[in-house]
Amino acid sequence: MSIAPSEPTFVLGLEHAGILLTPEEFDAIKEYDENYRYELVHGVLVVSPLASAEETDPNEHLGHWLRNHQEGHRRGAVIDGTLPQQYVCTATGRRLADRLIWTGLGRRPNRRRDVPSIAVEFVSAGRRNRQRDYVDKREEYLEAGIQEYWIFDRFQRTLTVVRNTPEGPEERVILEGKTYRTPLLPGFKVPLAELFAIADRWAEPEATE
Repeated sequence: MSIAPSEPTFVLGLEHAGILLTPEEFDAIKEYDENYRYELVHGVLVVSPLASAEETDPNEHLGHWLRNHQEGHRRGAVIDGTLPQQYVCTATGRRLADRLIWTGLGRRPNRRRDVPSIAVEFVSAGRRNRQRDYVDKREEYLEAGIQEYWIFDRFQRTLTVVRNTPEGPEERVILEGKTYRTPLLPGFKVPLAELFAIADRWAEPEATE
């Protein structure tokens, strides 16, 4: 008895950058090279390096603050969930956000159906990355229905908050020495200096033995 060979597994990787995919085809991919990040932008696959320590450690610290607030503050139950490195479903693709925050649902979010309240990005070095975070993702996140978009920029030492209002986007820039608060997270605060100090720690040259 002969056994027909099974179809080879499609493993997404760097060599596939630039191929055309539908959102449904992108969602169906199960195997991928974990050394890269993948986004679908207007039907085109974009492959990027993993986030640096200067981005991931502040992101983890922000997540720690959020979970402490969720569990310990009297109004923390407004946070339904927060996760790093999650996709936002846009009209024509899939954008990978550094962190998403869901509020006000009163239940565990459905990542496919529930639009996050807040999307967070930590700016990477390079002009192309700044264009992506400040312009491209801003437009796509607001169109997706996200209420606030936070852009942490360790190079400019600022947090830019874009609020999605019926009258149009409202932008506010918070300087490093300030603390940010939002009505979406009652009682929660983000001291920028502390968050940027975490990024700076990784940016320093590593000690040689």
